[in-house]
Parts: sequence; C-alpha cells; structure tokens
Amino acid sequence: MAGTPLSRAEHFIWLTARVLEQRRFAYHFLGADAEPVESALSAYLNDDGGYGHALEPDLRGPVSQPLHTAHALRVLDSIGRCGGLRVERMCRYLTGVSTREGALPAVHPSQRGYPAAPFIPIVDDPPGELLATGPVVGLLHRNRVWHAWLFRATDFCWAAVDALEKSHPYEIQAAVAFLDGVPDRARAEAAADRLGRLVREQRLAVLDPSRPDAYPVADGYAPDERHFPYDYARVSDSLARRWFTDEEMGRSLDHLTAEQQEDGGWPINWRKWAPGTALESRPIVTIEALRTLRAHGRAVR
Repeated sequence: MAGTPLSRAEHFIWLTARVLEQRRFAYHFLGADAEPVESALSAYLNDDGGYGHALEPDLRGPVSQPLHTAHALRVLDSIGRCGGLRVERMCRYLTGVSTREGALPAVHPSQRGYPAAPFIPIVDDPPGELLATGPVVGLLHRNRVWHAWLFRATDFCWAAVDALEKSHPYEIQAAVAFLDGVPDRARAEAAADRLGRLVREQRLAVLDPSRPDAYPVADGYAPDERHFPYDYARVSDSLARRWFTDEEMGRSLDHLTAEQQEDGGWPINWRKWAPGTALESRPIVTIEALRTLRAHGRAVR
C-alpha cells in the first residue's frame, strides 16, 4: 500500500478499529475535538466508577477491572481530560479494589466467569502489583489529582520500585510510568538511574534490532515479545530516555517505523489467544506507535 505512514494507518483504523480508537485517531492526527473521544469512552463506564466491557481487549465481560480503568485514565490523559468528577469516581473505585497497602491487583476476582487471556491469572485474593499500580499513580500525580488513596498507593510504589532487582519489561515500564509522574523528582531521577543500569545489565531492551536473538525473552512472554528503547521512553522527556544513546534510540525508532504492516497497522507481539482480541488490540498499538514516533520527532505524514 502506497502513502505515508499516517495515511496507511488511517486506512487501517477506518477498516478495523472500534469507535473509541477511531475517535482517538481523529483527535491525535486529524485535528478533531476531544469531546467525541470522551463520549466513546463513556460506553465502557460502569456505575461503580470503574471501566469494563473489554476496554482492555484481553479481559472480556462487563465488570470493572483495574486494567480497564487504567486504560481509561491513559485515554483521558492523552486528550487533556484527566480531572473532575469522573476521575474522582475512578479514584473511589480504585480505593475499593486496592489491597490494604493501597496497591492495585492486576485482575480483580470479579473477572471470574468471563473470558480472559490465559496468561492473566484470576485468583480469589490477588496481591497488589507495581504492574497495575505504578502507571495509575504516576498518571494521577502528573495531572495533579489528589485523593486519599494516592498516599498509600504512592508509598507502595516507592517500596516496590526500590525493591526491584530481577525484573521483566512490563514491570520496568510500570516503574517508569510511576517515576515520570511522581512529585519527588530528585528521588525519581535516582531510582530511574538505577533501573536504567538494571535494564542494560539484564538485557531487557533490544539495543541492536538486527540481532534480536542476543536479547532474552522474559519467562512467560511470547517467543518474540521483546522490548525496545521506545517501549520504555514513549516520550522524549521520559526519565527512561536517558538510558539510551541517541544512536540506540534512533535504531529502535527505525525498527518501529519498519514494523508497520502492509495493511497499514502495527502488529501485536504478545500471545494471541482469540481472533477478536488481536483485531481490537492492533488499532490501539497502531495509535501508540504513531504517537511515539511523533513524540521523538519522526515524521509520520
């Protein structure tokens, strides 16, 4: 298919995406208003203030889940609408499903009985995890949202980040999301420096895309589920950007550009367990790929 990366992606979005991703694409790349994005997102909102209805495609069913609600927060943040009564209600929902120390579980047991990806375990008394808590706390801090739950959740995240030794890419991404937003910038920078050394020592980022096999795949990941510098530093002012040289980041962005498929969309690299979930996920990944390229100064038009 001929055309610019953006025009090819636009064709893919109109062909395959849910209404929410269509609205998001129009907002980010076609100059549309934020209001239609917020309206489309409302379809996933539940009475408890959380979000469900497979907003995060790998969890099906109507029930509110922390992962769905974190997804909703990212969408609101991306359109400058992360505040007000809606976010207050989301914080109340998050308070209700968090552990005693204020941490969010990856999956609340209310998911049981509805389809879910086999790599997402559902247990009766799930522990709180940095993976679920870090991105939410960092985003709320970045948007200057204050809620009583945040104090406990922030303490949990600091303790979890400080304890990180042997880790895996998604956990590091969650830590970065927390550190990029938390108010104590000096402490965040020091913690990020340590994590950057850990990422390089444990080869958690592919620094040479021509030699992917030189970088191990984490336990439980799909065979090709490797991560690149742009996966950690989605924006140029992320603390994780300091972990990589200009050459390393440039190579990774070249790789991201080349990953665009013939149909105009970007692929998913995690385990595909149902046709519909893969189809719904690709437009999300496509929008984030374009936003990442643009955030690092790459032309997409």
